[in-house]
Amino acid sequence: MTTTMRPAIRCVVFDLDDTLYLERDYVVSGFRAVHRFVAMKYHVPDFFPTAWRLFLNGVRGHIFDRALAAMGIRADARLISTLVEVYRNHEPDIKLAADAYSCLDQLSGRCQTALITDGEPQMQQKKFQALGLSQWIAIPVFTGSWGTEYSKPHPRAFERVLKKAGVSSEECVYVADNPLKDFVAPRRMGWRTVRIRRPLGLHSAIAAGVMAPRYEFDNLLPLAALVS
Repeated sequence: MTTTMRPAIRCVVFDLDDTLYLERDYVVSGFRAVHRFVAMKYHVPDFFPTAWRLFLNGVRGHIFDRALAAMGIRADARLISTLVEVYRNHEPDIKLAADAYSCLDQLSGRCQTALITDGEPQMQQKKFQALGLSQWIAIPVFTGSWGTEYSKPHPRAFERVLKKAGVSSEECVYVADNPLKDFVAPRRMGWRTVRIRRPLGLHSAIAAGVMAPRYEFDNLLPLAALVS
């Protein structure tokens, strides 16, 4: 009886938020930038603690509106648009998770590494730069540059990586955190999949569902061994 061996992994492809660093750290950084703007414009000191409290209580939409209202500031559409731009365009104060740094170093020279991330492209690119990821990742794909219709689970980004890296689907693994969208396309294409379920990740409580990844870890340290 013969056993068919799967090809070795030649390309490890990472998601960004809550995979290589904690997204809540970016939220803190962005809220602090907005806090400085609001404090200078309105001479009020409470934006950051108010917005952060709302975030910790599970609020995800209209945080700026609600925080300003709590401070007695009328939040018209123009002001909210300005604050969103401040949030998106600030220089992020974020760092790689220690396990991510170690994992990327261990993979260096052993296989190709790439990145697929959704979101506003300028914002995601600033995160990429702030984390110093260009020293490890030569193939970053920001789906937002194509429009939101190409966000995961659309397969276009995964097809782009295959072409750029010159590898087959069976030689790739996608490492990400959100089971609602991250693993649909790569699983259908025959990639291996790994979920990073960090305890403080924004999607850590979500059950895997029908498109469950093949592996699940709470940090990236086991990944290098998996690749080998």
